[in-house]
Amino acid sequence: MTDLQKQVQAAIDELVESGAERGVQVAVYRRGELLVDAVGGVADPATGRPLTSATPVNSTSTGKGVTAAVVHVLAERGVLGYETRIADVWPEFAAHGKEKATVRHALTHATGVPGVPVATTPEDLCDWDGMCAAIAGARPWWEPGTRFGYHPQTYGHILGEVVRRVTGKRISQVLHEEVAEPLGLTGELFFGVPESELGGLARIEDAGPPMELPAEVMAGIPFFRVVDGYTAAPAAAMPDAAFCNRADVLGSDIPAGATLTARAVARVYDALLGGELVSADRLRELSTPAMTGVDEVTGAPGTWGLGYTIGLTPGLGSPALFGMAGSGGTAAFADAATGISVGVTKNRASAGDFGTVERIGRIALQLD
Repeated sequence: MTDLQKQVQAAIDELVESGAERGVQVAVYRRGELLVDAVGGVADPATGRPLTSATPVNSTSTGKGVTAAVVHVLAERGVLGYETRIADVWPEFAAHGKEKATVRHALTHATGVPGVPVATTPEDLCDWDGMCAAIAGARPWWEPGTRFGYHPQTYGHILGEVVRRVTGKRISQVLHEEVAEPLGLTGELFFGVPESELGGLARIEDAGPPMELPAEVMAGIPFFRVVDGYTAAPAAAMPDAAFCNRADVLGSDIPAGATLTARAVARVYDALLGGELVSADRLRELSTPAMTGVDEVTGAPGTWGLGYTIGLTPGLGSPALFGMAGSGGTAAFADAATGISVGVTKNRASAGDFGTVERIGRIALQLD
């Protein structure tokens, strides 16, 4: 056992034993070598079923980095381009002045369509054609490409429908054929999880009761505003434990998130770095800042590469990092300077708290 494996395992054990986390997976790759494959805790607190390195965990927006990887693989093969207009392959998307929106805009959360109808339910999100119709029919909140704002759910459906239109296949099939199977990740990397696999997933639990905010406070937070009947945060479909444990949600293609293991998602980033999925030139482009400024949806400063946040979190913050974090406190990222890729999954959903990711990340990147 390497010193790094011991350090990460000790951190996981402390987090689980203290009750801060229920179950945690961590994987660290460097230039094709799995340096850390550590795990601790339970996958299902009701049964005591242990979490293993092979147990997939619903990791919400950490999966957006996987969606981006699928798009980059298709771009590498010339199936689509970053300047491809979405409406050229999905004509309905042109409605209400969105005809100039491109794949690049979708990757950088700049299409101007961050919202879904206010009344959207989990069942609606599972209805691929229905969601795509609602998104295509939306009025943009800003002229595509002029500003950016986090697209919590629409990111996945916009890029997923582009993938479907140019390949004729669901994005989950393209993920399997172009990424998971070639990298040996079958059974550990999913958008829609097959019914036969649902029983083996980790169960998500909320870290605490939901935050209750007065209506007037909610109205002042950009993330919760309503524009033309659309919102980035539909109340009935927030990514809490109840949502993330639903069989229909887990089994549907909702590629704003993914269900995965830490080692699978870390391996995807490792393959991006190592030239297995994209060229060195494309790697530089996707990991270089493309949009920076104040996010129109979160109200916070941000910097986007092509599908990835640059720097990830304030506690890590290196400009060489690119990756994605999930709402429950999971994340996956790569350090383009050192060749290190990291995946951190957990099943206690600590909304907005990335303390575990930052603690593990600092160990993995040897920042302390």
